[in-house]
Amino acid sequence: MGGRDEEAHEVHEAPEAHISAIRAVSAPARVAEPAEGISHEELALAARNHGLPLEALRYDLTPPGLHYVLVHYDIPAADADDWTLTVHGRVRTPLSLDMAALRSFPAVTHRVTMECAGNGRARLTPRPVSQPWLVEAVGTADWTGVPLRTLLAEAGVELNAVEAVFTGADHGVERSVEQDYQRSLPLADATADDPEVLVAYEMNGAPLPPQHGHPLRLVVPGWYGMAHVKWLRDIALTSTHFTGFQQTVAYRYRQSADDPGEPVTRIAPRALMIPPGFPDFMSRARVVRPGPVRLEGRAWSGHAPVTRVEVSTDGGQSWQDAELASMADRDGHVWAWRGWRTTWTATPGTHVLSVRATDAAGHSQPLDQPWNRGGFGNNLVQRIAVLCLPQGD
Repeated sequence: MGGRDEEAHEVHEAPEAHISAIRAVSAPARVAEPAEGISHEELALAARNHGLPLEALRYDLTPPGLHYVLVHYDIPAADADDWTLTVHGRVRTPLSLDMAALRSFPAVTHRVTMECAGNGRARLTPRPVSQPWLVEAVGTADWTGVPLRTLLAEAGVELNAVEAVFTGADHGVERSVEQDYQRSLPLADATADDPEVLVAYEMNGAPLPPQHGHPLRLVVPGWYGMAHVKWLRDIALTSTHFTGFQQTVAYRYRQSADDPGEPVTRIAPRALMIPPGFPDFMSRARVVRPGPVRLEGRAWSGHAPVTRVEVSTDGGQSWQDAELASMADRDGHVWAWRGWRTTWTATPGTHVLSVRATDAAGHSQPLDQPWNRGGFGNNLVQRIAVLCLPQGD
């Protein structure tokens, strides 16, 4: 299997015939040609993976069936009754925990907004060829489980440990590398108390659905979705930095194929608006009637709490502050999205509505999105075309 850390898993060198056969079915990463449309392969990915219908932004908690989903390979066959999580590597006492053992630890629940790192990729020019997200790859849930730091304390972390490597049960091929899905976190992040990483077994008070990692997954508040390893079956503490595919090849901010890039980590600030009025079936263009129109939505950031949301109703020429939900109403959910609202007086004609967020660390959404080869971290402001009908219609 390619890209495995020697302390996480034993490395097996694949024979040349194996590598050649894999290359026949697994293409390298590429960027679409200027006039190239969405391919059948991208359409198949879009059919398997789905985003949040933007009208569902009205829910504080996203119903599991509406929460965005990205499955890298297949949803594995998983049975909670015989599931085992192993914790090993640079620990004093290796652990092998079934679901009953995991549930015997004190449980905690964190409300966390999760967003795919590729959200917005399909809006880039030129378009990176991959899952063609627009802006809907997001959702917020209450995740219940055991703090990762609790399990690591139980195992006893050795002094030379530097990273925790997480392995999921989903297996596949990507850019000619056969692999289990694996990601790592620096030990400081893995053992932090804020944000506290969870080994989660419930979503919104019920067992994890299959597409969300049943029976066990990682939840890393503030980080893009690639870090939240699903179908979690193994945690290995290592004394060296993990160099697996999903860490050092995928999920990097690159400008060219040979650019080593910078790692994708925390979620950039973003605000989304519930599209006002009603839609055209095919184009999704919005239609409203003249007069006061309530505009509302959600905003979030993985760096710091959102402190400002601005709305434009004239295509970004001018901006007005929206009203933010009070921090008291959020009940300490600092890693979940924050509601916002304002009122727009619609007049007949066509309009472009936009919204942008700023967080307490000073990060704000750009009006012009810098490009990168993987299409990651694209938090360009949302733009919604709206037709306001003539007076009296």
